[in-house]
Amino acid sequence: MTVDHAPPDISAESDSDEAAVAAPSGPALEPVVPAASRRGRLRSVPRWLRRTVGPLTLLVLWQVLSATGVLSADTLASPGTVARAGADLIGDGTLPAAMAISLQRVAVGLLIGGAAGITLALASGLSRLGEDLIDATVQMLRTVPWVGLIPLFIIWLGIGEAPKVALIALGVAFHLYLNVYAGIRGVDAQLVEAGQALGLGRWGLVRHVVLPGALPGAMTGLRYSLATAWLALVFGESINADAGIGFLMNQAREFFRTDVIVVCLVVYAFLGLLADAVVRTLERLLLQWRPTFTGQ
Repeated sequence: MTVDHAPPDISAESDSDEAAVAAPSGPALEPVVPAASRRGRLRSVPRWLRRTVGPLTLLVLWQVLSATGVLSADTLASPGTVARAGADLIGDGTLPAAMAISLQRVAVGLLIGGAAGITLALASGLSRLGEDLIDATVQMLRTVPWVGLIPLFIIWLGIGEAPKVALIALGVAFHLYLNVYAGIRGVDAQLVEAGQALGLGRWGLVRHVVLPGALPGAMTGLRYSLATAWLALVFGESINADAGIGFLMNQAREFFRTDVIVVCLVVYAFLGLLADAVVRTLERLLLQWRPTFTGQ
């Protein structure tokens, strides 16, 4: 007696398996879009154009307030009036001559103050004896408001170029000293030990390890020093100056020429931005070895 076994229904099993796979077992999933792709449209805009959004917005707001009478001409001249005043000052050569004199003062003060600040920082940062002899004195002097020294500078140096240059040099020296000194003392001790293990002497360590490690701090100090130099120039040229951008501002103040005052302020800002751009370029050239975060 033989029993016939019916073959299993394979098609039915496959249909049930497909149904089980097709049946959703949880909430529907949505594709994840990376944040970088969502910002793609903004990134496609040139960076220089994005950086002009803020200044252009401020300029448009200024023009609207002037046109609607919220800002009167006696309080602040309109952008159009300021532009005409600037064109007149450039046309008759007054503004270029004033800029040349102011740039010369900043350059001389930056050179003197930079040399003094870096020299003191090297002597104090590389030697414990130098730190004991120099650092306490510099830390004490830097707390004195350097603007308050203007009367003494006039008494000591007269009313010529010397007090203006001295004021700029003083502000520059302190910023460079602090940042270069901090950069030297912030060098990783393991790098120094590695240099010693490779056979580097004292000056070899200074040249190949310490100074390159302190260079980022020096660049930061230079940026702060340039900003301080322009600030010191404003104070210096407001005292007994017979030429320069500050002299133009003093003349404009006496005649209530807000348009000329704004032109001088714009020139100060432009020169400051130009100096900062130069330092940024130096950073890119001198600090290529140091990878940094540049934003996302």
